[in-house]
Amino acid sequence: MANELQPLSVLFQNRLFRIPDYQRGYAWKHEQLVDFWEDLINLHEDRYHYIGLLSLKALNKSDLSNWQGDEWLLKIGYKPYHVVDGQQRLTTFSILLNEIVIFVNHLPENKHKEDEEIFIGFESLKDIKAKYLVRKRPPQNLISTYLFGYETDNPSADYLRYKIFEEPFEKTIFETYYTKNLKYAKEFFKENLSATFTLEGLRGIEVLYRKLTLQFMFNLHEIEDDYDVFVAFETMNNRGKKLTNLELLKNRLIYLTTLFDDQEIDEIDKEQLRNDINEAWKEVYHQLGRNKERPLLDDEFLRAHWITYFQYSRNKGDDYIHYLLSKFSAKSIFEKHTVKKEIENNGFINDYDQNDDDVAEGEFEVLLVSKLAPLEISNYVNSLKNMAKYWYNSYFPYDSEYEIEEKYWLDKLNRIGIGYFRPLVVSAFTNKDTTPEERISLLQAIERFIFVCFRIGNRQSTHRSSFYYKKAREILNETASLSSIADNLDCDVEMEAASAIASFITSTNRRFENGEGFYGWSDLRYFLYEYESEKATKNNLQKVDWKLFTKVEKDKITIEHILPKTATKLYWRNTYRKYSPLEIRVLSGSLGNLLLLAQSINSSLQNDEFLEKKNPTSKRHRGYINGSHSEIEVALEKDWTAENILKRGLILLDFMEIRWNITITKEQKQQLLHLDFINEVRADVPEITKIENIETDNSNSYSKEELSKRKLMRIEFWQSFVEYCLINGHDDITIRKPGYDDWYDVPIGSHDYHIFFQIYKREKLRIGLYVYKPESFARLEAKKEAIEKLCGFNLEWYTSREKSIAKRILYNADTDIDNPALKFQHFAWLIEHFYKLKYAIDALDKIN
Repeated sequence: MANELQPLSVLFQNRLFRIPDYQRGYAWKHEQLVDFWEDLINLHEDRYHYIGLLSLKALNKSDLSNWQGDEWLLKIGYKPYHVVDGQQRLTTFSILLNEIVIFVNHLPENKHKEDEEIFIGFESLKDIKAKYLVRKRPPQNLISTYLFGYETDNPSADYLRYKIFEEPFEKTIFETYYTKNLKYAKEFFKENLSATFTLEGLRGIEVLYRKLTLQFMFNLHEIEDDYDVFVAFETMNNRGKKLTNLELLKNRLIYLTTLFDDQEIDEIDKEQLRNDINEAWKEVYHQLGRNKERPLLDDEFLRAHWITYFQYSRNKGDDYIHYLLSKFSAKSIFEKHTVKKEIENNGFINDYDQNDDDVAEGEFEVLLVSKLAPLEISNYVNSLKNMAKYWYNSYFPYDSEYEIEEKYWLDKLNRIGIGYFRPLVVSAFTNKDTTPEERISLLQAIERFIFVCFRIGNRQSTHRSSFYYKKAREILNETASLSSIADNLDCDVEMEAASAIASFITSTNRRFENGEGFYGWSDLRYFLYEYESEKATKNNLQKVDWKLFTKVEKDKITIEHILPKTATKLYWRNTYRKYSPLEIRVLSGSLGNLLLLAQSINSSLQNDEFLEKKNPTSKRHRGYINGSHSEIEVALEKDWTAENILKRGLILLDFMEIRWNITITKEQKQQLLHLDFINEVRADVPEITKIENIETDNSNSYSKEELSKRKLMRIEFWQSFVEYCLINGHDDITIRKPGYDDWYDVPIGSHDYHIFFQIYKREKLRIGLYVYKPESFARLEAKKEAIEKLCGFNLEWYTSREKSIAKRILYNADTDIDNPALKFQHFAWLIEHFYKLKYAIDALDKIN
């Protein structure tokens, strides 16, 4: 019956299905389940639906070593099969069928009935379970054999049996990345069956069951031999939800075990080698999926191990898997090289041995041995297995048994962004000869290197990666010491610190030109958290949890401008009355004005007066005096003036010097803080007694009520725009959090400019390029015609103030911003022109 279209009702007749060891686990997620479900519910009751190819490999009795207790069904005519291709669909069928049985069984009217008394259509639950799910071995019914499942050494086998099919069980069930998918599928079908029953009653469930078992059609194909099985597995899985590289490599290695000559490795060792591969992958998948909320990526682990196990090169992308599949290939088995093996002496002495001067120096027999030895495969998979636990611990150090300080520094590396150093860190822990003290020193040196070179120095993410990848391999091979690598890192920092600080000044200048100041520094949270941590250590009390910084909460903040960006309260207007709106914005964005909060607070409270922020009279929120150590430090100040901002900024930069052991000169600190103007002698400005108008950066005046309404309209516009972009797959536009401003900035990976959107006076929609330096503007201006040709529209090049260092290049559209009927047209216009402008700029950069 091979190569025929068959429904599930025919497919399950006298067949036992098992997922073999070279297969991955259940990989379908929400998207695939939705497609499957919609195909089912939308199928007309009189039609058939082609579900795809099902490739099976018939098995012999010798292949059934992992089918414990299931052989009894073979004696009554069942045939055992490996599922080579189609396991995702077959698993999904089995889960859904099981959920249909459970759902109907739990209906109130069936509460006290036996399975043979409950029917779906004309079939009892007892018959359905025996036909598609599980058979009991008579007469005692002590053995349950599931018609579909995994071989017993697969970590998903027990989970499917006891958690999905709900067979009673006492023992601990291990969960992995793949078992999480099984659980999700079960819950998905449970919810959708309930919804179907609510709308259509039992008939709706019966229709689903009939369509599932009679109208979904497989094209059945039986594969003849092992060679075809493994080749088919690789090629077939290139469609649909592709194999990960880790899954593909496992299949390849198991396949290779079948190709060695018996002279090289006998059947017992072949079986052991195959078991080694399965055990390695079982451990790897267990570790990658240990944290069910944050499963680790297969391919990242495989690439990191490749870096440490083989000789690293600068190859990019997926070149590492090409290397592995090339090394572990059939060609390496079939290509032989000659090995001379000396014939053993039998131990007897004769006259010829002693007296014949012409005797040969030695006698040999010639053996042909594969270029790739079985031991190489064994060593590789055991190394992979050994590293898996340390890989997991590098992400989740507090789940490990490491020393407290090791966990502490690993946690820091994960917070700052460990980058390409993870293979080195994992090698340091994998190597049993390293000590906690050596590892801590290495972690400290790595953290310092990352902060100085990347977080303030803006080096490319691959800077020095080749060198430290090679060091990771040397550590694993025990040819280098951790202390020598820590010395390398410290030397690199010493050599690059000066240029890193210069780069930090340049990038900070751009952020001030952009209107954000230090608030736009992506590593501000890490820096202020480290400042807070030092105070927590001194006071032996932690007040701030890093989890606050990893959550996205609407209208909540964890870094506050003490002096608000828009200072409308009378206290702020008077305290800063001698400064212009632009200077107040600079003060607001200066480092000393930014405060780490122990708890998120509602953004509407940010404009409160300083005394109210310190120790509020109302119960709307707790004040600085009850907050983080940093907040308490600020709360001790009597007032919050420009001089306070400067003083605290210098304190923070002094901390940076000491914490990361770098030198920042007094002049450099002044350049970073951008507050030279507060030392200027200015005429006294009369105190303000009441607020009449609020002057904003664009010189428009609004009453307090008008400003509040305008701000709410702006943030609603940008929030809706961001949501629209996310729904329509434009994640690259939604990098920044929406704010109350008239503009929304979008970084595009350049140090010279960014794209911005702007709402101008409620009557213009604007897109533009904000160029930081005159020389960058001149470069663009020289390509003016080419850029406009690529864009497809003419730009306004000369609207910026003559003395302004930064320049804007604009394109406007006249419209009614506040008309809700035009909202989606506005969004579409912004997106369309963003991509046109970005395409033009990217093309120009490639030419240059």
